[in-house]
Amino acid sequence: MFLRKLCAFAALCVPALFPASAAEPAAQDAVVVDAQTEEILRGAMRWLASKQNVNGSWNESDSRRANHPVAITGYVLLAFMATGNLPEEGEYAKQVKAGLDFLLDSIGVDGQYRSVDGGQYMYSHGIATIALGELYGQSRNPIIREKLQRAIRLIVTTQSDRGSNKGGWRYQPRPGDADISVTVLQVVALRAAKNAGLDVPQQTIDDAVDYVRRCANPGGGFAYQAGHRLSGFSRTAAAIYSLQVCGHYDDPLVKPASDYLFERHNERRFWTYGANYAAPAQYMIGGDTWRRWYDLMKGELLPRVQRNGEMVSWDDREVGNIYTTACNTTILAMPWHYIPLYQR
Repeated sequence: MFLRKLCAFAALCVPALFPASAAEPAAQDAVVVDAQTEEILRGAMRWLASKQNVNGSWNESDSRRANHPVAITGYVLLAFMATGNLPEEGEYAKQVKAGLDFLLDSIGVDGQYRSVDGGQYMYSHGIATIALGELYGQSRNPIIREKLQRAIRLIVTTQSDRGSNKGGWRYQPRPGDADISVTVLQVVALRAAKNAGLDVPQQTIDDAVDYVRRCANPGGGFAYQAGHRLSGFSRTAAAIYSLQVCGHYDDPLVKPASDYLFERHNERRFWTYGANYAAPAQYMIGGDTWRRWYDLMKGELLPRVQRNGEMVSWDDREVGNIYTTACNTTILAMPWHYIPLYQR
């Protein structure tokens, strides 16, 4: 199963540095990872590997605001997967296996992750569950499936059922308030689990789509919450990707939102968070849209690289350098098509 999935999503341009399988990859993307970008990705993976803790986690330990080991581990695991590494395959298989074990050990019988800031719990829950969903989908490990199902069940049962918030999620693992930045994480986690064969109620997906649509504003942008009028780059990126992962690729809101992202890509507030969703959203549109967006991201990210010998990272003021380096690595590696979730 893994080899078949990898054949379906890998690209001819994947270099030998990150071999995920001996299988022949599928059709080549018109957008490729050039030699300069590949060299930066090599350095970023070395740097991320060097930052792993002895318990398998990654964490921005130098900042109380960013003390989120479950979330940061989820982001880093996605970066390793984006460059062709899995628990038993790739140059960094050992690091991926340790990170996976950390997340699995963190899940309680109720589906909640331990050692997570309760004030913003669902952020961590969403990204960690996305990583587990992708790892299960490419390994079919029954241990992952059982714990992944617990985490998915919690997402389903904590979806809001109240008024204009119906269909969304917010910080706490209980039905109530909702916003687009938390909702996108839960929606992507549900899609990853559904792709991997787990049961996800269609009504949950449909209600989430309705919530996202209620956040749309005139002009292509999306608001932070339904009924709000202020649009922004990061929330629009989250919204458009939410619609796409729910299967609404041709929704009439998608194209105006894509145009809005081009117009507002210099908006710095929560830029890394937004860029992390804008990239797969523009990729799913494909063609010239994806080519222009990838070139835009290279122009933004490559000049900001911080070098330390053979290691590469990015500075960040949102959450921390590990988070930003993981997100930027995932974006730049997207033409390699190693993550099934990032597919058309």
